[in-house]
Formats: sequence, structure tokens, C-alpha cells
Amino acid sequence: MRRTYTPRALPAPDSGQRRDWQTIRGLIPYIWAYRGRVLFALLCLVAAKAANVGVPLVFKEVVDAFTAEKAVLVVPLALLAAYGLLRFSMSLFTELRELLFARVTQQAVRSIALQVFRHLHALSLRFHLERQTGGLTRDIERGTRSIGTLISYTIYSILPTLVEVGLVIGILASRYESSFVWITVGALALYIAFTVLVTNWRTHLRREANEIDSAANSRAVDSLLNYETVKYFNNEEYEARRYDHEMQKWEAAQVKSQFSLSFLNIGQAAIIAIAVTLIMWRAATGVTNGSMTVGDIVLVNGLLIQLYIPLNWLGVLYREIRQALTDIERMFALKAEHREIADAPDAASLAAGPCAVRFEHVGFSYEAKRQILFDVVFSIPAGRTVAVVGHSGSGKSTLSRLLFRFYDVQAGAVTVNGTDIRRLTQASLRAAIGIVPQDTVLFNDTIYYNIQYGRPEASREDVIAAAQAAHIHDFVESLPEKYDTRVGERGLKLSGGEKQRVAIARALLKNPPILIFDEATSALDSQSEKAIQAELDRISVGRTTLVIAHRLSTVMNADEILVLDQGRIVERGTHRALLDVDGAYARMWALQQQEEAAEGEAV
Repeated sequence: MRRTYTPRALPAPDSGQRRDWQTIRGLIPYIWAYRGRVLFALLCLVAAKAANVGVPLVFKEVVDAFTAEKAVLVVPLALLAAYGLLRFSMSLFTELRELLFARVTQQAVRSIALQVFRHLHALSLRFHLERQTGGLTRDIERGTRSIGTLISYTIYSILPTLVEVGLVIGILASRYESSFVWITVGALALYIAFTVLVTNWRTHLRREANEIDSAANSRAVDSLLNYETVKYFNNEEYEARRYDHEMQKWEAAQVKSQFSLSFLNIGQAAIIAIAVTLIMWRAATGVTNGSMTVGDIVLVNGLLIQLYIPLNWLGVLYREIRQALTDIERMFALKAEHREIADAPDAASLAAGPCAVRFEHVGFSYEAKRQILFDVVFSIPAGRTVAVVGHSGSGKSTLSRLLFRFYDVQAGAVTVNGTDIRRLTQASLRAAIGIVPQDTVLFNDTIYYNIQYGRPEASREDVIAAAQAAHIHDFVESLPEKYDTRVGERGLKLSGGEKQRVAIARALLKNPPILIFDEATSALDSQSEKAIQAELDRISVGRTTLVIAHRLSTVMNADEILVLDQGRIVERGTHRALLDVDGAYARMWALQQQEEAAEGEAV
């Protein structure tokens, strides 16, 4: 079944909480790996909040001591010292908690990001051909950032606030009449219920805005990656209109999101204002009738301030946590994406040495309704060269993708040294194959880096030797920065021929037993093509080589030539034998000779 990368559908309201808990459970193992630090940080959290709540308690005693008729100076001084100590302890334990938890947070982010990165590289070529790069990278970026946000807000804000709520309610219940507790608890319950209900409504709006944001970013990235194509067809305004269309939808979604935010903030402020007014009314009444002291009203006021200030932020934190959970969920969905091509449990490594390749009655299709290859049978003995020619769309490049195991065949098998490649580890199989693709894409780095990528541990001498063999060394040396010249995004600063030579050098540096040349000289002029073709013929000696070509002049020396037409091998043989047959190959040869002659006359 064909899999595509599409944004996840919005979950039904009744499944939201379940999905959030699944996301949290997925994070717990990464946090629990540092259980010692976590537990000690939690102890520091409780100590900090205990000191925080102790401040108004001591301040009450200070006020009452100063207002008492028999106040002694030493008592307030001791209380003031305790007040200062509690203030310092609160900051000390808070910083200790953050210091202890910093490594936990960063390590969790690093571990998950690395796993997602590795998993994305393990997914099939089909997934990466169909993905939208901008949207995918935005999901990963938001997901990794949200892990830190979730952990930080939970440990540094939510848990401390809950601890403080418990301590405040305990003090109110033990010292004052029950109305203080009921007003506080009722306000908390109403505040939390209102926040949760409105935030759940807002979550849908935020997800919609994120979907549109990803789509707009994908549109921009795709347009910029195809900068030259946009210029070729003078379509700057067309691209701008398409981008603006997405941004208009984003603007509308953001306005709705802001409206819901304002509604939430007003409602929260009203609940807190009513609760504080009621509490202070009860405290003022207690002072008036003599059941409470001035210190008690100071204490109640201090506790409420300490309680409602973080509670006011609790709504913001809850919204951010729900958004963080949504972003992490999307990144975890990437991590859970099915690996279409995976190693078998008992997969073996390909032994080093010469390799013989065979396609045994291979049938393949990218989509069920359109088959690409039909009963393809051929062998490439170790150290020999087989070329595949044919018109565009005949299935030539598909052969190299199957040999690399970017896809698995639906019928037949591809074998190396008699072993079905599905029984080999992908790493060992691909380590044995070097390729020069038709469309060479380079990293936005230096020429040296792009060549060395074929064998990262190679020495500088080896890199230069590969460049010389690919006939690019003299060109590189003529550049101001030589091998340190940056090639630009996807190698756009180099010409097609220069990129092709870098790709050839990279494949030569890898030094594999199997070589694939997929239209390897298609971007070169005739003179360069002859020079590099001679070099390719030289390096192919002793290696198992598959040459996929459109120009028949590049495959004349192959040990066997296969003519592929609409996914079927219609002819096979040497260059001379196929010309003698006077079939499809001979007609292609005659046509190309006429074209080359016409080009020569035009010059």
C-alpha cells in the first residue's frame, strides 16, 4: 500500500485527552532515565514552595509583634532574620531545581530529536519523494522546541503552583473559618474548568493555524528551491499570489485565535477579581469583629497574592502545554511512521569482495494501476559491465533504485552473490554500491566536503586523487577558495557538468565493488564526456557495473547491452551484435548518429 505524508487529521474531542496522555507516556522514559536528578529536583521544588508560603506566615508574626502592646525589639529582629532567610531559601532551592533539571530537559530533547532524525533517514524513498520539506522540517522544529517547553512549564510552573495551592489551602483550613477555604477552592475549580473548556476550544483553532502555517512554509520553500524555474517562466507574481493565498488563510486563523485568547483572559480575570474581593471581605469582617488580627489580614492577602499570581499564568501555561502536546504528537507521528523498507530479523551482512548481481523475473510498480517492470531477467557477473538503454520512461532508473533497495520488488527477486537483497542488511548492501546519479544534488557546503562525503574518513590526498580521476581537480584549483569553495543550495553555484564531476569523484572515493552510472555523463559536453567516459571505463575494470544511459556512444564497450522498452527487455547483446540484428537498438543508434551529425554541422 502506498503511504504518503499528510498532516494528521484533527482528533475528535473525546480522543484529545487520550492522545495527550499517550504523548506524555511517550516522554516519560526519556525523563525517568535521570530519575535521581528528577527526584532531587522535586524535593527542591517542595522546599522552595514551603519557603515561599512561609514568608507571609513570618510577615504576619512581624506585623502582630509590632502592633502588640508589649512588643520586644529582639522578637521582630529574629522574625525579620527568618523572613530574609526564607526569601533567600526560596531563590536558592528554585535555582538548584532548575540547575538539576537543565540536563534532563536538554538530554531528552537531544535523544528524541536524534531518534526522529534517524527514523526519517530509515524511511523509504517513496515517503521522501512525496513529503513536503518545509512542512516536515517545521513539524520537527516545533516538536523538539515543545519538548523543552512542556518539561519546563510542567516542572517549573505547574507542579510548583499545585504544591503552593495545597499549602495555602492547608494554612487557610487550619487557621481560619471554612468560608476562606470554600471561596478559594470554588474559585480554583471555576477558574480551572473555564480555562480547560475555553482552551480546548482554542486548541482546534491553533491546530488549524499550524496546518495553514506549515502549508504556507512548504509553498515558500518549494518556490525558493525552484528559484531558477520560477525565473525561467517569469512567474514571480504567480508564486507570490499562491503564497499570499495561503497567508490570507493563516491571517484569518490567527485573528480567530486571538479573539478566543482575549475571551479567555477576560473570563479568568473576572473569576480572580471576584474571588479576591470575597476573601478580603471575609478577612476585613474578621478584623472588625476581633476574630482576626491585622497580621491575619496581611497573611491572607499575602497568600492570595502568591496563589493567584501564578494561577493567572496557569491558564497561559495550560494553553502552551496543550499546544506543546499537539506539536510533540505530530513529531511522534513521524517517529512512528511505517518503515516500508526494513531489514529482516535474520538479515545477514554482505561479505566483502567481488559481487555478482542478478535480476530474476522482476516485476515492479510504484502504483498498483501502473506497472513499471515486467519479468525482467538479466545478470551482471562479478567484474563485468552491463548497460541498459531505452527511451525515457522505460524503467531504466528503476533498476538502480531496486538494486539499492529503495523499493522492494513485487515479483521475482534481486540477488547479490546469489542472496536475495531482502535477506541482506541495507547498510552492508549500500556500502557495496557506488552511484553517479543523473540528477546530482550536493550539500550546501564546500567542494571538499561534497567529495569526501563518499568516504568521510578519507584523507585529503585521497579526496584530491578522486577529484583528479574525475577531471575536476584543475577546475577546483582555479577557484579563489579552491576546495573550500561553497557550492550553494543543492549545488546551484556549479554548472551541471561540474556537479556531475563532483558526483563521479565522490563515487570513486567510496571505492565500492558495485558501480551504477545513471546517465553519468548526461550533463557534459562532447569533449568532457569522452574524457570522463574513458575514466569511467578505466575504473569499471574489475567492478560489477550497471550503466544506465541514453547516449548509446557511452555504452559501446559494455559486455552486454539491454534494450528496455516499456518495462520489458526487448533486445540484449553486445553493441556489434545488436547493430547486426537491425532492431530497436540499431534504430536508436542510427537516430543518434543523425542528431550528432546535425549538431556538428550547426557548429
